[in-house]
Amino acid sequence: MRQHFIRLVAVSIASLISAFAQAPAQLPPAARPTETDRFPAPPAVEKLQQTQHTIQINGKTLAYTATAGTLVLKKDDTKPIASIFFIAYTREDAGDKSKRPVTFAFNGGPGSSSVWLHIGALGPRRVVLGPNGEQPPPPYRLVDNDDSLIEFTDLVFIDPVTTGYSRHAPGEDPKQFHSLEGDLNSVADFIRLYTGRFDRWSSPKFLAGESYGTTRAAGLAEVLLDRGIYLNGITLISSVLNFETLSFNPGNELPYILYVPSYTAAAWYHKKLPADLQRGTLEKAVQSARDFAGGEYTLALMKGNRLTPAERSRIAEQTAHLIGLSKEYVEQSNLRISTQRFRKELLRNEQRTIGRYDSRLEGTDADSAGERPEYDASYASVQGAFTAAFDDYVRQDLKWETDLTYEVLTDKVQPWSYEKQQNQYVNTGEMLRRAMAQNPNLRVLVANGFYDLATPFFATEYTFSHLTLDPSLQGNVKLTYCDAGHMLYTYKPCLDSLRHSIEDFYGVALSSLQAEPRRSGASGAIR
Repeated sequence: MRQHFIRLVAVSIASLISAFAQAPAQLPPAARPTETDRFPAPPAVEKLQQTQHTIQINGKTLAYTATAGTLVLKKDDTKPIASIFFIAYTREDAGDKSKRPVTFAFNGGPGSSSVWLHIGALGPRRVVLGPNGEQPPPPYRLVDNDDSLIEFTDLVFIDPVTTGYSRHAPGEDPKQFHSLEGDLNSVADFIRLYTGRFDRWSSPKFLAGESYGTTRAAGLAEVLLDRGIYLNGITLISSVLNFETLSFNPGNELPYILYVPSYTAAAWYHKKLPADLQRGTLEKAVQSARDFAGGEYTLALMKGNRLTPAERSRIAEQTAHLIGLSKEYVEQSNLRISTQRFRKELLRNEQRTIGRYDSRLEGTDADSAGERPEYDASYASVQGAFTAAFDDYVRQDLKWETDLTYEVLTDKVQPWSYEKQQNQYVNTGEMLRRAMAQNPNLRVLVANGFYDLATPFFATEYTFSHLTLDPSLQGNVKLTYCDAGHMLYTYKPCLDSLRHSIEDFYGVALSSLQAEPRRSGASGAIR
């Protein structure tokens, strides 16, 4: 009996061993998709396509070369990590490159290509829009831009990695470019590479940035300086250097204060102000808002719950008077109006919203009782026109052939990393200040739109008044204003004004090339 049992056990064990031997091996769990799997990249190759063109500016016919292309960024000068797409315009009869300025231009986002400044403001061709930047009926078209800067500077429009046609190299993680530092380093590397490849080391160098592109430009002033590239000037259009000025977070009172004058401008445009403010000029109404926001309103918010009922009532009444909302709404909002609420509330009785990029433009929502607009009417007015016009232009005029999607404004860069800025607000203004201290010939032009609810002008004024620039450098910064929004060039009079301001700015910046170099610590600014 015992022997029979042992025999049965032995047979069972043998059967189990045989079964395991014949069973397929268990596969390891599937790996989670990486960023390179989610966003596969084309091979990183360098390619250039040149075409010849002419344009008439100020009654003169100018010949220029357009170069559409990619340059490959490499790690340790060997391994490709990204290909950067750019479009450059160089004037044919410019002569000595050492005297011809070159301007590197880009937009922001993060996640935006350079299309907006390219075919909206600075390049030789621009999109046709309505008189106030409204969306025209499709199909969309381009015309020669008589406000182009090509007359007095060569232009290089840069698409940061993952925007436009720029992509990370195969096998590379695109996240390395999707951060404040990664973005600054890759754009700086492109500028250095372009400067060497196209023989521009001896040329005067300028940057032009819009929106987050101004955050980038301010940071690049220092990053490029560390690479031995000293700038002559930077044009900042619709600026944000200090994110504390825009972040509506509990405990941060600054945005509520700094948006008030922009609310006043919007209310004035839509004729929602009381008669004493409405019948005056925009500038007069805005100045009243500046005085109140920077004075009594600031003190009131600093008091918090220590405000007496009488003080609270008076501040609510003054705020409502200046921004076109009811006193009751201001009180219910605890005296603090976020930009989303303001855009929904100003024209609520008319079942309309106002734009974030441009508060002159109106939108419609299905739910007029909501807390925020469903979309930004001012972005909707330009998105389709710029996208279609550029896609046609780059293929038909610049002869660039590709099946890649031109990422006009993409969320593929999100989440954008500010890891090194944890527990603080991003502020590249300090980087700009350090660059100006080391390069006292660096000048800055800051263009603002009164109807910009994305980067309000009063916030920009606050930022530059708090840079703690040495008195000898304060004259190197100039602020200009126009009756338009964030993309102020969509309003033709403001595009004209921007072009003239930039031309004058370059003239002053370049006049110092013939002047005696400024001595360190000298007082006064070059005028």
